[in-house]
Amino acid sequence: MPVAAAEQQSPARDYLIGPGDVLNVIVWRNPEVSMAVSVRPDGKITTPLVEDLVASGKAPTDLARDIEKALSKYIQQPVVTVIVTSFVGPYGEQIRVIGQAAKPQALPYRQGMSLMDVLIAVGGITEFAAGNKANIIRSMDGKQQKLAVRLNDLIKDGDISANVPMRPGDVLVIPESFF
Repeated sequence: MPVAAAEQQSPARDYLIGPGDVLNVIVWRNPEVSMAVSVRPDGKITTPLVEDLVASGKAPTDLARDIEKALSKYIQQPVVTVIVTSFVGPYGEQIRVIGQAAKPQALPYRQGMSLMDVLIAVGGITEFAAGNKANIIRSMDGKQQKLAVRLNDLIKDGDISANVPMRPGDVLVIPESFF
């Protein structure tokens, strides 16, 4: 089982909208069709004059162009800006933490997110956790890899070399210790 390397870098890329995100849709000089909307669980949004437009999986600028195209039937040369005000991200890019975390949960992925950031967000590990036996399950080139991580070394000993970058879609599995 490979050990997660601290020097691996996350690829830089645009943020992709996901269900649960809150978007501020601004149509320049048209306040009556500008509004804040939530992305529904089916990944779509509805705004005045534009119903059931797919937002999930798109970058905000791409969604703005789609809204402009839809609004062009009603407004001459609309100029749209989409601002993400509350971030969740697509399900496939969320980081999931399961097992002996204080608060197991799914977290929105953020550029540059590290293992330490994830542990802070879930409130650390329980007293029953086998932290140095934890793994990150990561999909790479369509295959799942299991990468060993050393949570106890990071949390209890302050060993920063155990802090590794997270990637979108990672699953952190924290097993229970059997004394």
